[in-house]
Amino acid sequence: MISADKRAAIYLLHKEGMGVCEIARSLCVNRGTVSDIIKQKGVMPQTTRSDKIQIDTQLLIELYKDCDGWVQRMHEKLTEEEGIEIGYSTLTEKIRELGLGKPINPRCDQVPDKPGEEMQQDTSPYKVQIGDKRVLLQGSLLYFRYAKVRYLKFYPSFNRFKMKCFFHEALSFWGYAAQVCIIDNTNLARFRGTGKNAVIVPEMEQFAKHYGFKFVCHQVRHPNRKAGNERGFFTIVSNFFAGREFESLQDLNAQAFEWATVRSANRPTGKTRLIPAAAFEYEKAYLNKLPAYVEPPYQVYDRRTDQYGYAAFDGNFYWIPGTQRHNVKVLQYDDHLKIYHQRKLLGHYELAEYGVKNKQISPKGQPKAQHKPKYRKKPTAGEEKILRTAADQIDAYLSFALQEKGAKTRHRFIRQLYGLYKKMALPLLIKTIQRAQKYRIKDINTLERIAVLLIKEGNYDMPCAPIDSEFKNRQAYYEGRFAGHVDLSNYDKMIEDDDE
Repeated sequence: MISADKRAAIYLLHKEGMGVCEIARSLCVNRGTVSDIIKQKGVMPQTTRSDKIQIDTQLLIELYKDCDGWVQRMHEKLTEEEGIEIGYSTLTEKIRELGLGKPINPRCDQVPDKPGEEMQQDTSPYKVQIGDKRVLLQGSLLYFRYAKVRYLKFYPSFNRFKMKCFFHEALSFWGYAAQVCIIDNTNLARFRGTGKNAVIVPEMEQFAKHYGFKFVCHQVRHPNRKAGNERGFFTIVSNFFAGREFESLQDLNAQAFEWATVRSANRPTGKTRLIPAAAFEYEKAYLNKLPAYVEPPYQVYDRRTDQYGYAAFDGNFYWIPGTQRHNVKVLQYDDHLKIYHQRKLLGHYELAEYGVKNKQISPKGQPKAQHKPKYRKKPTAGEEKILRTAADQIDAYLSFALQEKGAKTRHRFIRQLYGLYKKMALPLLIKTIQRAQKYRIKDINTLERIAVLLIKEGNYDMPCAPIDSEFKNRQAYYEGRFAGHVDLSNYDKMIEDDDE
């Protein structure tokens, strides 16, 4: 199925004057399909299939193991033994979706330094001072071996999806890709084996084909196979981080982009005084040019909207305008979200900044929602701070009571204890807590019973309410002394009516 973004790109290229055959070649789409999409003006047709086949995922995985990966035999067993009528091409597509496939053994031989032959990618952890905090980040670096141009970006965490997003962003910026990309034996791209025997995950292999390169793993404990990339990590520490300050993760990545693509690219390197940007212009003739449009990677999540129209994602809440409340599909891209319902785009959203949680986000161009989400998180940091500063005994009891509590029970306990703090006099609460800690009691209901028992035993004197005797000197007091009497005749009439 051609995605909505790719359909829009095909129609846009057609409007700009590109021919059907040229669009089909550049985007690897059938010419007839391109013509149909142009007739539809790039809009996704609203069609539903009544004969869609659903096969249990676990059944396919077990059949794949039993048949040693031979899809033809799997097709025979499904049709003959399981009674499932499925097309061969449909079966192969489902196998690819599960990340299964025949292993391919790419070579990992060292190659000479030739234009267009190789690029290298790796990640390295860094502890970076961002604002007033020191955080652990993963720096991802892409390096073209011949031209020595780089692309650098930092992530709070780095997984397979982030790896795809990084390659898409870096290669889209440069516009070209080398024949192979040397990586270490990371399980983000490697399915099994190491070095020359490494088998690339089919999902990542298909991903690389869209950009015109292959993943190749170097031998174990042989990082000098991508020495240019390893040298780049040292240069990041010695040149990029030195003397720079960062206010946020966005600021860090903005400076990293400028450093890698402008400063380093136009600065002479090595004994040859090679300028990477000039060398890259020469190398373009040997590199694989990216197609006119490459669909950016995304992940799909199923979500339900609450009664106020919010869909929860990654600790934040995204508001969907309108009055209908239904299940939606959330498409997560590198820096934004798209929310769909039955192939209809409901909203386009910017992702929340790193570390921001419990935030309500509206679509671009839409005002903020009037209501707050139903399932929003309610932090208790303020209540806990008040309790801990009220008395040392309460601080000690909180440290004792919160040792083994989970996140949900922790917040509930703090709120309930704060409720007691608001209802009870502080001396009584301190005595109650001291007795509870002595007998290792953590139940709020038991704390209330202890407080009642202390009052009944007479161990607690009700404190007098503090009254400022200076109130008689206030102007409002003097004015009130000579005010007229209140008319209570209406209440007298109500009493007489009740007696009747």
